[in-house]
Amino acid sequence: MLVAAARVPATRRLAALLYGYAFLTDLVLLYPFYVLLFADTGLSVGQISSLFVLWAAAGILLEVPSGVWADAVSRRLLLCLGPVVTATGFALWVLLPSYPAFAVGFLLWGAGGALRSGALEALVFTELDRLGAAHRYARLIGRARTAEVLGVVGSGVLAGPVFALGGYLAVGSASVATCLLAAVVATRLPEHRPPPAAPAGPAGLDGPSGPDGPDSRGPDGQPGDDEPGWRDSLRLGFAEVRADHRIRAAVLLVAAVTAIWGGLEEYTGLLARDVGVGDAGVPLLLLLVSAGMTAGGLLAPLGERLSHRGYAGLLVLAAAATAAGALLRHPAGFLLLAVAFAAFQLATVLADVRLQARIRGSARATVTSLAGMTTDLTIVAFYGGYGLLAGAVGNPVAFGVAVLPYVLVALWLLTGRA
Repeated sequence: MLVAAARVPATRRLAALLYGYAFLTDLVLLYPFYVLLFADTGLSVGQISSLFVLWAAAGILLEVPSGVWADAVSRRLLLCLGPVVTATGFALWVLLPSYPAFAVGFLLWGAGGALRSGALEALVFTELDRLGAAHRYARLIGRARTAEVLGVVGSGVLAGPVFALGGYLAVGSASVATCLLAAVVATRLPEHRPPPAAPAGPAGLDGPSGPDGPDSRGPDGQPGDDEPGWRDSLRLGFAEVRADHRIRAAVLLVAAVTAIWGGLEEYTGLLARDVGVGDAGVPLLLLLVSAGMTAGGLLAPLGERLSHRGYAGLLVLAAAATAAGALLRHPAGFLLLAVAFAAFQLATVLADVRLQARIRGSARATVTSLAGMTTDLTIVAFYGGYGLLAGAVGNPVAFGVAVLPYVLVALWLLTGRA
């Protein structure tokens, strides 16, 4: 009873730190203004697009190496470094506004995101498993995704007044400050690592080491002598993906579910303008979409009850609502888009839950980063395809066509091979 009671405050502390970290990393007041900063500095549309390519490329190239590093050294360390690296990029933008500074800043932003990706999910799942609360992973990670959305919403609300007070320097300085606060919060995250031979799955599924199992970390929380090196982490991660078709399927499912709607989110502002909304009304429609994403993250505990068939139905519902909302060509269609993005956010969280539950070895961050890299590659391909399609038929039709692959994913789920 005493041990069980002790786990409750530990879980709550982990949750509070996780939510705070997620909120602060996306409370970036530069979000609504950085494209305007580029344009005001004199960059062309082509130059701005090239910066986005650099951003994506940095994430893709560093995704797996950062996951390997997290498994070999410290996941908490990478969660501290990620916001600091990102903050450095933001500081460059506002202090030395120029194409070279913007390029370096995007590389640093991509690197910061890669450092967090994989390490966060692995740390949270491992800590919950140690506390005998792996079943709470969906709840915590779903609420963390909601905290991220609330951070974006908060940046949209605060950015205007702060910009009015001090321009780009003010919103840039605020963005640097919130990133550094996120790094401070990350230093308080717990980290207890099982030895390499011990599995790290949930109780009754992957044979957890348990809260009282051996811990290879030293008294200061840093890796002990028996922690795997980066070569071992890389080998273990790839070996696990190769050896277990269920993990391969889970990695592919994360990419298939996340990439398309994640890419479409970037174009919702253009869609709002295409359905006849003035520029002043665009933020209101985007806020509606953000509200849907918030609801989707909070529904994660209920979503865990979905069967394969229910999950497939969720994807079809989301795709149908997206197509209907876009093809309605009316602001009211964004109500359907809000429903769709709620379903997509829920589906994304559940795909991550499925992946974490299937990973058995110690290279959890490496495997999770493989899923992240696969997602990033798919998104880059999506951007190219969407640009061509929207240029030919317009954003409403492009939205409707873009979600058709979700029907194939749903059929794949119904075969039981996922």
